[in-house]
Amino acid sequence: MSIGLSEQEQLRRESLKQLRALGIEPYPAEAYEVNAYAADILANYESDKTAYKTVVLAGRIMSRNIMGAASFTELQDSTGRIQIYLKRDELCPGEDKTLYNTVFKKLLDIGDFIGVKGYVFTTQTGEISVHVTEFKVLSKSLRPLPIVKRDDEGNVYDGFTNPELRYRMRYVDLTVNPDYKQIFIKRSKVINTMRNYFDNQGWMEVETPILQPIHGGAAARPFATHHNTLDMPLYLRIANELYLKRLIVAGFDGVYEFGKMFRNEGMDRTHNPEFTSMEIYVAYKDYIWMMAMVEECLEKVAIATTGSALVKVGEHEINFEGPYEKLTMYESIQKYTGIDVSAMTEDEIAQTCKDLGIEIDDTMGRGKLIDEIFGAKVEANLIQPTYITDYPIEMTPLAKKHRSAEGLVERFELFVNGKEIANAYSELNDPIDQKERLEEQLKLAARGDDEAMAMDDDFVRALEYGMPPTSGLGIGIDRLVMLMTNQSTIQEVLFFPQMRPEKKKIEMSAEESELYALVKENEQYLLADVKAKLTDWSNKKWDTTLKGLTGKGILKVAKTDDGLFLSHK
Repeated sequence: MSIGLSEQEQLRRESLKQLRALGIEPYPAEAYEVNAYAADILANYESDKTAYKTVVLAGRIMSRNIMGAASFTELQDSTGRIQIYLKRDELCPGEDKTLYNTVFKKLLDIGDFIGVKGYVFTTQTGEISVHVTEFKVLSKSLRPLPIVKRDDEGNVYDGFTNPELRYRMRYVDLTVNPDYKQIFIKRSKVINTMRNYFDNQGWMEVETPILQPIHGGAAARPFATHHNTLDMPLYLRIANELYLKRLIVAGFDGVYEFGKMFRNEGMDRTHNPEFTSMEIYVAYKDYIWMMAMVEECLEKVAIATTGSALVKVGEHEINFEGPYEKLTMYESIQKYTGIDVSAMTEDEIAQTCKDLGIEIDDTMGRGKLIDEIFGAKVEANLIQPTYITDYPIEMTPLAKKHRSAEGLVERFELFVNGKEIANAYSELNDPIDQKERLEEQLKLAARGDDEAMAMDDDFVRALEYGMPPTSGLGIGIDRLVMLMTNQSTIQEVLFFPQMRPEKKKIEMSAEESELYALVKENEQYLLADVKAKLTDWSNKKWDTTLKGLTGKGILKVAKTDDGLFLSHK
């Protein structure tokens, strides 16, 4: 038996050997064709019993009730669970009962995948079930699943509920907590509804680079890497905006992309360093037109996903039917703080932040300071869908100057349930103005703002060839799915959210434990002093033990002017 395996894991490996000894391959290569699914049978059998006289299903064993010569088992496929019934003498009509007595009863476990053939019937207790006439082992599980107990009312006990384990082992989570699958089914519906809406307007889905030589299109800290062949730095994209605009320059009337974005920033209930965004750009439109389009699109998404434009989110009922409330950035701050910052200088706004107890630093320009006030005092109040419009020019270097208000740009953000889910502009298409705005961003970067945008000379060159009036929009898909599925954390709507490295227990021998305990007494030890304390150790024992601990990363050896030092990690 393998060292470190639980008793259950050891028994399952032994069952694996025995299956092969019986000539049964636990991981067969050939396809297993099914013709029925659990949910379909349960929904339609009573209305059309003749359609289920011969069914073939495949799935995972989730419970077993063995009663001697007959057994009831729950089989779970991709659509749900159904009871199956196995009778020894029907599965093994001859003298040899090995398939039932040994394979099914002794060598199969909860979690194993099997395929079954049979017919559907109703038990004496009224439960729709599959009477199995043949079964086949499709995959032997070597680790036991958590046992989640449910009573007759559907209440769950001993559930697999630890969030860290659920997110880290999503494959286990969705197996034993199948209700969570609905979140991801609805996520797919959100994206497909938006995609169909855009396609019906004649706009084209495109793909743009993920590895980019310049991090542009948003104010965010990028992930950096290096391309060896080109010998140049590259960045995981923080936005795809500038590439999509290049395609508008190229003559497309409307382009959109669903894609992953990457921002090297903090993590919380609504932020993940890798997230999904949809960005769309439509020529000859402005941000006023875009507001109407967003309202129509999101109402369709809500109805397709939840069945209604009224969506339950926490303690609120959100109405996605337009029109949505509109407030300018300055109006929203005045509404919720009583302060008019529209005519204030940078120094006056900085003092206002201090008066409001908002933490700031010297790297923040006027736009960033206004954004800090908005984030601290306004956002949480915007529960129903609300457009915040007409931002100060300093906050948005890629948006067109406002057609009638000096110092503002034509931009809106859509806030729902206290969080921003969409951002849109009348896009800046004046190449001279654009270059000057990016140069201002360089000044902010020089002041220490690591989220300031970089200069993209090629993008400016593209604008110099001419870009038509255009409106652009970005929607955070993860946050939108959170709303449509009534989830309070972004991790719940991501199959595989980012996690800290899993802490694993490191096994140490008795000698390794002794040496580690000695070194752990201090921050670091001269290697010679440590060795002197172990006078009864041979050189071979010392070398083997030290090599073992450094190899496992428990101890490290550092060379200094005073000699070799040992320290623990």
